[in-house]
Amino acid sequence: MSTNTETSTSALDWLKWLVVAALLGGGVYGNWYYQDESLLIRVVAMLAIAVVAVFVAVQTERGRTTWNLMKEARSEIRRVVWPSNQETTQTTLVVLALLLIFALILWGLDSLLSWIVSSVIG
Repeated sequence: MSTNTETSTSALDWLKWLVVAALLGGGVYGNWYYQDESLLIRVVAMLAIAVVAVFVAVQTERGRTTWNLMKEARSEIRRVVWPSNQETTQTTLVVLALLLIFALILWGLDSLLSWIVSSVIG
């Protein structure tokens, strides 16, 4: 019995994804077909179609999983401790200083090796 339920669910999910694709494809075609209409009207229509497509997509198993992932990611972002402006400035200055030091080291090595090679070759 469980296999029957999974099969019907996957078949309905396939149908729902087909509806999502049809909505988005129809929206793109409609946007092209009505290109002479006001941009505001076309944008509002595309947003409405996108909302309906997302609503249908969230009704599928993969859509629910994705929606839950997005909610969890949002709550994770809220828990991140962002650096202060001073910490960001100090870190940037350290990176720039190290970049300058390594650039000078590489320039020195390149000059030394060029001098050695030109001395050997003549």
